[in-house]
Amino acid sequence: MESYEFLLFLAIILISTKVLGLFSRKVHMPAVVGALAAGIILGPSVLKLITLDGTNGVYLEITAEIGVIFLMFSAGLETDLKEIKANALASFIVALIGVIVPLIGGFLGYALYFHTDFADYQEVLKSVFIGVVLTATSVSITVETLRELGRLKGRVGTTILGAAVIDDILGIIVLTIVTSLKDTSVNPVTVMVKIVLYFIVIGILFFLVSKCKPLIESEGQKRRVTVFALAFCFLLSYISEKFFGIADITGAYFAGLMLCSMKNGEYVKDRINFPSYLFFSPVFFASIGIKTSLDGMTGSMVGFTIILLVIALLTKVIGCGLGAKFCRYTNKEALQIGVGMISRGEVALIVAQNQCGMLDDRFFAPIVLVVIVTTLITPILLKLVMHDKQSEQLEA
Repeated sequence: MESYEFLLFLAIILISTKVLGLFSRKVHMPAVVGALAAGIILGPSVLKLITLDGTNGVYLEITAEIGVIFLMFSAGLETDLKEIKANALASFIVALIGVIVPLIGGFLGYALYFHTDFADYQEVLKSVFIGVVLTATSVSITVETLRELGRLKGRVGTTILGAAVIDDILGIIVLTIVTSLKDTSVNPVTVMVKIVLYFIVIGILFFLVSKCKPLIESEGQKRRVTVFALAFCFLLSYISEKFFGIADITGAYFAGLMLCSMKNGEYVKDRINFPSYLFFSPVFFASIGIKTSLDGMTGSMVGFTIILLVIALLTKVIGCGLGAKFCRYTNKEALQIGVGMISRGEVALIVAQNQCGMLDDRFFAPIVLVVIVTTLITPILLKLVMHDKQSEQLEA
């Protein structure tokens, strides 16, 4: 017998994310904070109304995945290619230092808290893996917040977007190297070749799409333009994940980037945003909160969670901020970039789930909590560090 409980779940999610999103706006916070809070309240940590178990959970997770793909595709469509080119080197430096510092911080945090015996190879690997988890950045929450603040375009917003995409790639490389030390079936060389080939494919697609620009623009604002654009987004997301091991959201962002300079790009973005904000994005934001679970949280793990959270916050702000300062950004811009890179989101969860037996199950709860808190706190901190007269005018 088929279960239609997911329809009830969807109704509850849509109502709660909207109500709490409106409340967030009332207290001068981004609406995404309310949507994330709604997920936590509905999930196993508070009311236990909704879980991601069973077929209903599978449906919600798939819907959430489509939601984040829509979000990143839209972000790509809103990006200024000239800004991307101008800030490409800065994005790479910010991402590189923003990976190295959290990796060292996570390693030292675990090693010192659990008194790691550095003569024990397996224990050292566990310390390194905690650092790897902290290297990941999830840009989806930051994208939504920057859009609400009117800062998605511009030097800082573009650098954050570019750095987050590069951060994803660097995170995969680091994860592969560390995993190969535990699992000899993983070949780092193969992964590196795949990543190089991926960027070659992306470059070829950029060239082909640019050559088709007159044809695409000649279609004007017809519905089929949006249909084909969305199909292209899904196709590139699939290819990225399936054949190259690159996150599907990265493929979605590149798809939007390829179409952002088209005359009808704004039309496509508007049409994509409608189903995204109406349905898919609320489910995505709520699903992050619903994943929060306190199972396995002993006194020792609570202490480790607090330490891990502090390290997660500081290492991204310091690491990415230093990268930005190295590229001659102002102190305020460097702080904004560092804060914008704090959120770990689903990327860290994916890394944690691909740990090849390096960590005990008891470590998953602290990682999940760090992911949730950094995801919740990023839009709040971004609002604070980006608050100025321009923001006040936008709120008014």
